[in-house]
Amino acid sequence: MGSHRIAVMPGDGIGKETIREALKALRAAEKLSKGALKLETTELDWNSDYYVKHGRMMPEDGIQILRGYDAILFGAVGDARVPEHVSVAQTILAMRRGLDQWANIRPARLLAGAPCPLKDKQPGSIDFVVVRENTEGEYADVGGSIFANTPNEVAVQSAVFTRRGTERILRYGFEMARKRKKQGLGKGKLTSVSKHNAQRHSQVFWHKVFEEVRKDYPDIESHFLYVDAACMDMVRKPETFDVLVASNLFGDILTDLAGVVVGGLGIAPSANLNPDRAAPSMFEPVHGSAPDIAGKNIANPLAAVMAGAMMLDFFGEVVPAKQIVKAVESVLADPQAPKTKDFGGKALCSEVGDEIAARLG
Repeated sequence: MGSHRIAVMPGDGIGKETIREALKALRAAEKLSKGALKLETTELDWNSDYYVKHGRMMPEDGIQILRGYDAILFGAVGDARVPEHVSVAQTILAMRRGLDQWANIRPARLLAGAPCPLKDKQPGSIDFVVVRENTEGEYADVGGSIFANTPNEVAVQSAVFTRRGTERILRYGFEMARKRKKQGLGKGKLTSVSKHNAQRHSQVFWHKVFEEVRKDYPDIESHFLYVDAACMDMVRKPETFDVLVASNLFGDILTDLAGVVVGGLGIAPSANLNPDRAAPSMFEPVHGSAPDIAGKNIANPLAAVMAGAMMLDFFGEVVPAKQIVKAVESVLADPQAPKTKDFGGKALCSEVGDEIAARLG
């Protein structure tokens, strides 16, 4: 174990509430280590309030400031005072691109006590990971518009797929499938998600690279699914998946669906990784700022807590990461433990966070 510097960006809405509970769990794990784990946290107030004051979501040198940390724990952005495409572009997308966080990892595992909307699915029967390309593809900021606010207005948004970006995310997915198989966690199976029957340039290119890369991994069972078929199978038979690799847009859609399948976005964590470790990675819950319930202390903190565990695991702090995950699992599986409304309970966000921290203690 060691010492790690973490930039904490709670952001807007329920991000402030759920990140508070994630920090409780991290501090409890730190205390449990008896000095072996040391977490130095710095809270950054880069959010919509900052935008109202300064006309931007973070300082001009924000990305450079973040490079001084080992990781970023991020809550959510979204506020009626700031156009959503602006707040997202100046925070999440700016960090992903500026820090080359090219691999977005979103695990989906059905835990005991989680409200699965699918019939007869048992805890542990659904356990897969979506690996999403995170810096280019359909979310590349390439495009423009002409004849604005006239009947002839035209908008063009271009998807950008590079050999480097496509190959590295596919190889990352194959390596993850191999690692999961070795650890006894997965099936040694990879699914490439594409739409090359309809998008004859970008997606045909993606599929071509997939066919090339898969030859280097004969020990991994690999195939492709069109994105619409992948969505259907995620509902019909999610237990058949192990590792899915998808482009930025397709991965975004699939991971929200995956989160709902295993209990909802309140339990869906996410990691935005710079696998080369040349810059800090960013860890976040998937749930967004949820302004309709913000400030009420009723949001589910589990996704943020699990994101904190993913951060520790990426640091190589495997023991405290597992301790946090087990604490979450024990709270979920215990019918008497506090649960938030989305999980059928009446507990406050802070009460669930207190329970997780107590079980760690």
